[in-house]
Amino acid sequence: MKCIGLLGGMSWESSIEYERLINEEVRRQLGGTHSADLVIRSFDFAEIEALQAAGDWPAAADLLAAAARALVQCGAAAVVLCTNTMHKVAHDVAAAIAPVPFLHIADATGAAVRAAGVQRVGLLGTRYTMEQAFYRDHLVAHHGLDVLVPEEPDRTTVHDVIYEELVRGVVTAESKAAYLAVIDRLLARGGEGIIAGCTEIELLVGADDVTVPYFPTTRLHALAAVEFALRG
Repeated sequence: MKCIGLLGGMSWESSIEYERLINEEVRRQLGGTHSADLVIRSFDFAEIEALQAAGDWPAAADLLAAAARALVQCGAAAVVLCTNTMHKVAHDVAAAIAPVPFLHIADATGAAVRAAGVQRVGLLGTRYTMEQAFYRDHLVAHHGLDVLVPEEPDRTTVHDVIYEELVRGVVTAESKAAYLAVIDRLLARGGEGIIAGCTEIELLVGADDVTVPYFPTTRLHALAAVEFALRG
């Protein structure tokens, strides 16, 4: 089994799910007392959030790249960045650890969307993920998808619930209903599936809550990490 490095804490509410999902899948596949071989760097999310809000992506890239190199020095055979939004600096992190693989969350997600036969997919996430090009362009360029994002004020609703509730461990029926209404509007615009493009969204909305294929990025990314660890 290969060792996987996790860059987490963005927020820990979702990155702790990575550890759980990875360990459960390793045990499911190998049985007995098996668990994953992991090294973990968990950040104080308030520091990351401040860099996001300031638009200081170069500083964020330097921080995560240095942490990724440290994971490799600790024995990681690949690195997983446990967040969608911070894939804004994925290129910098990947370059910092090359030739050690960087397992991109949008690749795990895009492969699952294509495998489900979905072409036009709705994307929920932070404002950075929904409005900036880094995530959508990756899905388009590498997986040939047609990506829809919510219109306003839905983007603000989705973003605010993430930062004001989900990263703080708050899950409410009201916010779930608001998200489902946003999803309905994406489907009305032709969406054939929905990407939960923020790792905390799976804490609020699950596959059983929607009528179309649902792509939970945390789970998909975690399973991709296990696939690499066990078969590479």
